[in-house]
Amino acid sequence: MKEILETIIKNLVEDKDSVEINELENEKGITLEVKVSDKDMGKVIGKEGKIAKAIRTIMKSVAGKERKKITIEFVD
Repeated sequence: MKEILETIIKNLVEDKDSVEINELENEKGITLEVKVSDKDMGKVIGKEGKIAKAIRTIMKSVAGKERKKITIEFVD
């Protein structure tokens, strides 16, 4: 799942080398923390958070196929 998210994020940003995704697993499921450069954060979140919401929706459907719960966090 981390690879799918990484592909989506890298296609949205200009500075592909600054993309970092940390995968944390706990009792509630999987948390993916996304870090991008400051200038690309707006592109990843989008107006009114629409792109971030779309990314979360896609990743939840992927996780649902594997019967897992997933949370996506965008970290500064």
